[in-house]
Amino acid sequence: MTQPIESLLNVMARLRDPVAGCPWDREQTLQSLTRYTVEEVYEVIDCIERGDHVALPDELGDLLFQIVFYARVAEEAGQFDFNQIVARIVDKLVRRHPHVFADAPVLDASAQSARWEAQKAEERAGKGGQNSALEDIPIALPALMRAVKLQGRAARVGFDWPAAAAVFDKVQEEIRELEEACAGTASARIEDELGDLLFTCVNLARHLGVEPETALRRANTKFEQRFRLMETLAAEQGKTVDGLPPPAQDELWRAAKRALDPL
Repeated sequence: MTQPIESLLNVMARLRDPVAGCPWDREQTLQSLTRYTVEEVYEVIDCIERGDHVALPDELGDLLFQIVFYARVAEEAGQFDFNQIVARIVDKLVRRHPHVFADAPVLDASAQSARWEAQKAEERAGKGGQNSALEDIPIALPALMRAVKLQGRAARVGFDWPAAAAVFDKVQEEIRELEEACAGTASARIEDELGDLLFTCVNLARHLGVEPETALRRANTKFEQRFRLMETLAAEQGKTVDGLPPPAQDELWRAAKRALDPL
């Protein structure tokens, strides 16, 4: 019997067949696929955060298909294939878990994370190039996620705030600097100061043990729910949100908040 992953690899090969394949699938490249990969990752995250375990296998399948797609395109170009992808991740996982696959002592989660990062640093150094603590952090990461990575790497070499209280002070400092910039006319400085404030807020989230990307997604969801309810409440009055003066909009917003967050 054909194994499930072999079935998927066979489907992918058929889709890329130069004669009988799909025209859209045939014209894709490593570069063109990246936008779809990002979309699939976020669709998986959305399913998990909504607790939709019925749709989750479908979304995970879509994400797996992206890996198979990359492997097929690269195989056709003589670069690598799916088996090499699997072999490399197996080797990496075994190498980075000596407490499971070798004789290294079992550590607690914190110590194990530190050893994991030390092993990754050794691997980066072995690849050559600059021996920077910030090496190999992809520039293409979403800005919020990359800020977390940059700060985490710097913290591991001792460049960090001692506690969250100090970061609160820094947030206030950045707000003051942004207010000063807004009092002037240099738009570039306003952008810089706003960026500094956002970067510091990410640092605060890290010290509070909060994943900023998750927190912002939750804030987005909360805003959307409240605003949609505002629109519903306005419609019940025969009005639209854009047709109301600011005080009336504020009143609807507070009513939506009370309805959705009664506590």
